[in-house]
Amino acid sequence: MFNDNYKPTDDTTWQGRIDSDSNFDAFRWHQWIKNIDLRDENLVPFTGKLGFAFIGFCCDEGVRRNRGRIGAANGPLSIRKEMSNLPCCFSQEVKLFDAGNVFCENITLEESQALLSKAVDKILSLNLFPIVLGGGHETTFGHYNGVLSHLSKDEPKPNIGIINFDAHFDLRPYPNGGSSGTMFRQISDICKERDLDYSYLCMGVQKHSNTVDLFKTADRLGAEYILAKDISNGDTWSVLEKLDHFIKHQDHIYITICSDVFTSAFAPGVSATQSLGLNPETVLKFIKYILRSNKVVSFDIAEVSPRFDQDNTTANLAAVIIFSLIDTISEIHNLSIEYLR
Repeated sequence: MFNDNYKPTDDTTWQGRIDSDSNFDAFRWHQWIKNIDLRDENLVPFTGKLGFAFIGFCCDEGVRRNRGRIGAANGPLSIRKEMSNLPCCFSQEVKLFDAGNVFCENITLEESQALLSKAVDKILSLNLFPIVLGGGHETTFGHYNGVLSHLSKDEPKPNIGIINFDAHFDLRPYPNGGSSGTMFRQISDICKERDLDYSYLCMGVQKHSNTVDLFKTADRLGAEYILAKDISNGDTWSVLEKLDHFIKHQDHIYITICSDVFTSAFAPGVSATQSLGLNPETVLKFIKYILRSNKVVSFDIAEVSPRFDQDNTTANLAAVIIFSLIDTISEIHNLSIEYLR
């Protein structure tokens, strides 16, 4: 099922401050996380109340094909370092696992995406919530296919809504193969082939970052979108109304974030910076709102490029977003620390 391009995480990756070896209230994530090897035939489905599994996609071949600034292949390690010292603000019934990394080395982008798909499918089969650390935003194609593969085992036509926080539609044609700018067009074609509903909502679209043809393509494919200016300057209630309308028509929701959706002051380490992007606090409010629908089955964050980062600002932002995701889901399951509610 897996080859040499999948590797479990090294035990030395998760390190950090230790305030106590025995008091869980003083624990940080590096003390609580457990490494797992998806190749291990003895792995059994998680039977606890709530479990999360990180999987890194160490690839920016899609960014290179898209003529962007490469460097996101090192994003997973950078994000893990920033997550290491995060506090355990959840009960001991919440478990964190690191499922390793998929590498795009000496194989094609398509092969690495297929490997990521298998890894996500495996994580879901273990009753764990996948959190994929990109990698270029080509992460999405492998991630989505993993979710689709897993849900298709029990549902003949899974209804998966994709909510993408992104400055770009990523709906370009792909006559010469996929890239970090084509994934949602590729997913649309898969849905057409399999007679599935194509449900795609892109939040944070920038008019100056997309051609008129891409807007027309979005309309032709039935993709929904909310412009960045309408999120930053518009009425929050109207955005929530659009979100509600989208969410109610989905059975399952997959959230993906391209870090270039944020203003470059918050996310300088990306392949395509945005001088007038979104404020992370605004995005977090919407993510938490979506999570409370209880329909979210998987999550990823992409385009964190340490090569262009400043003081690990972008990687730290990714870590904080993931912290908020886990904290919110823990609250929904009544597994957060009561003292902090």
